[in-house]
Amino acid sequence: MKTDIILSGVGGQGILSIATIIGEAATRMGLTLKQAEVHGMSQRGGDVQSNLRLSDGPIASDLIPLGSADLILSLEPMEALRYLPYLSQEGWIITSSAPFKNIPNYPDEACLQEELKSQPHVVALDVESLARENQVPKSANVILLGAAAAFLKILDVETLRASVGRIFASKGEAVVEMNNRAFNIGYEYVKGLNEKTE
Repeated sequence: MKTDIILSGVGGQGILSIATIIGEAATRMGLTLKQAEVHGMSQRGGDVQSNLRLSDGPIASDLIPLGSADLILSLEPMEALRYLPYLSQEGWIITSSAPFKNIPNYPDEACLQEELKSQPHVVALDVESLARENQVPKSANVILLGAAAAFLKILDVETLRASVGRIFASKGEAVVEMNNRAFNIGYEYVKGLNEKTE
């Protein structure tokens, strides 16, 4: 069993924290983990992308081949669409729907949303708004991780949830509690969507 994830977003949004939490959970479960170099971190506001590969067996390369990613996990809708060529036919896009307009020629927002909606497997949620509404303003990235949890079938949800606590433990109990709440917001959001479609 394996799961190939492309993580994408904009510098400063917390993509690396998501990668760290997933990696910690995978290690706890005894899985093989490979992560390709993260690009763009040095520039806050620049695009950030990383390949994360999890498996219960050996992994030959840390790079995900075109057309084989199981998940594109993105904190920015344009960045999600940028990596579409890597997504498998059965793969899912889990993305924030709120644009981060960091470039002067940012695509038309309506066109962007239409392109997202045209994909067969997509969950788009406004994590920034959800974070503000629920008083967890610095945890939008963990809301996105919670939304992706149901699609990370190789990982046990409770192990992933516990990893959130361990990764933020050094920042104190209040930060851990805030991020646990954020994880649950994303997880419950997707659970609610699934119940509506059943």
